[in-house]
Amino acid sequence: MKLKSILTAAALGAASVAAQAADTIKVGVLHSLSGTMAISETTLKDTVLMLVEEQNKKGGLLGKKLEAVVVDPASNWPLFAERARELLAKDKVDVVFGCWTSVSRKSVLPVFEELNGLLFYPVQYEGEESSKNVIYTGAAPNQQAIPAVDYLMNDLEVERWVLAGTDYVYPRTTNKILEAYLKAKGVAAEDIMVNYTPFGHSDWQSIVSDIKAFGSAGKKTAVVSTINGDANVPFYKELGNQKISAEDIPVVAFSVGEEELSGIDTGPLVGHLAAWNYFMSVDTPENAAFIKQWQTFIKSQKRVTNDPMEAHYVGFNLWAQAVEKAGTTDVDKVLAALPGLETPNLTGGVAKMLPNHHITKPVLIGEITKNGQFDVVWETDGTVPGDAWSDFLPASKVIEADWVDLKCGNYNTETKECSGQVY
Repeated sequence: MKLKSILTAAALGAASVAAQAADTIKVGVLHSLSGTMAISETTLKDTVLMLVEEQNKKGGLLGKKLEAVVVDPASNWPLFAERARELLAKDKVDVVFGCWTSVSRKSVLPVFEELNGLLFYPVQYEGEESSKNVIYTGAAPNQQAIPAVDYLMNDLEVERWVLAGTDYVYPRTTNKILEAYLKAKGVAAEDIMVNYTPFGHSDWQSIVSDIKAFGSAGKKTAVVSTINGDANVPFYKELGNQKISAEDIPVVAFSVGEEELSGIDTGPLVGHLAAWNYFMSVDTPENAAFIKQWQTFIKSQKRVTNDPMEAHYVGFNLWAQAVEKAGTTDVDKVLAALPGLETPNLTGGVAKMLPNHHITKPVLIGEITKNGQFDVVWETDGTVPGDAWSDFLPASKVIEADWVDLKCGNYNTETKECSGQVY
């Protein structure tokens, strides 16, 4: 074969490969598969792979198969930004499902806004943010933290509060909101104890001793925990070591679900609480089908489901709907198609995409059981719309996020000005 023919054949082959690549819709998966957050995030990677596989069984989207592109940012916050840039600029993904911690989301946010990518973020967060390029399918504070405190205050008659968190943006901002809320409810400053520890913290003996002492003042005391990642394992173990029961000082956690409990002895933790928008124990046909699908995909009847998995389930289905509605994966057209769309959640209700890029969610409080599951002891009547900006922080209560009419995520209702990103 002559050189010219060889080069022509090679060019045609390259064009064929490019054409084949264009025939797939690429779904980026940006979750830590190593490091301190792998305990929580690896399962979310597998969840997205399951959803991609299921969608392909249905024929894909727009006549194309979906292709998952998985990267490992390794619980390294700057690396999240690098991996996000690779997904968007190099791999040319059409959408990304990823991040857990708010610091990882903050790290990738400038990249998504610069390159006009689309991120579905599946974990509860502190609010005080609304980006055109992010869909927040996890809970805002008014969909988790505030209802949890209300439950402790009204149903358990808690009067003293320990706000214990990992030292980064989500716990600090959430606790700032909760402190303001508690004080507005008449709680004295001396009845609020705040403590922060690094990611992966393991020596909890002295901190748990301090919590125990703080709770011995004759007032009902509770711990509101925004401790994240694998630090939860030694924290709960130390609670058991120091014989702190749920009757003495209940702990309500915002980042501990079935997956985190699957690795520890839950016997001493029975009765402690978690606030989420979904529990595996919820008895609905939708949830039963999801659990079966998950355990079949992962090839284990022992694997559990959890709240961020449901958030990815909801987010993925909303994205697929929006792509079909828009007739394209073009980010701006998909974003325009998303508001107002609805999809069933796993608790028997409906998740609706709001103009502020949050969704409607029920709020549930669950008690830890011996088998590592949760008994639902309280839930909202229906769903709660996610609020991007807290009503309990003076600077935030005048801010509104609306990407449909105002086309702004940071609109000041007093000055009538948008100080942030504009659509």
